[in-house]
Amino acid sequence: MQIYETKGFARFARQEQIADNSLREAILRAEQGLVDADLGGGLIKQRVARKGQGRSGGYRMIVAYRVMSRAVFLYAFAKNEREDIGQDELTELRKIGQNWLNASERTIEQAIDDGDLKEVTLDEEET
Repeated sequence: MQIYETKGFARFARQEQIADNSLREAILRAEQGLVDADLGGGLIKQRVARKGQGRSGGYRMIVAYRVMSRAVFLYAFAKNEREDIGQDELTELRKIGQNWLNASERTIEQAIDDGDLKEVTLDEEET
């Protein structure tokens, strides 16, 4: 399973100190069929815990997801700051998500080289 985050998402995760291992755990849950919400068009919503707290009051992650293939974290928000995303945002995220899910390996590699995508890896301090 390839797991990536977009540049904007990576900035949010860094600011909120969300560890890559938390993102990997969210995808592992999805791989086990534990999806918090299926948003259609290849998008899922997964909850990720806030540091020192549970998932229910933590972060909501919008992920382009294809089973056993690729996951790309596109957008996130804290539940206490925002209830949900609007229909227009969802439509745009579906388009972006489909582009990443259908991208060739060469396109993904180029996006990583350009800084548009970052691969989600195991955090050294958490291994």
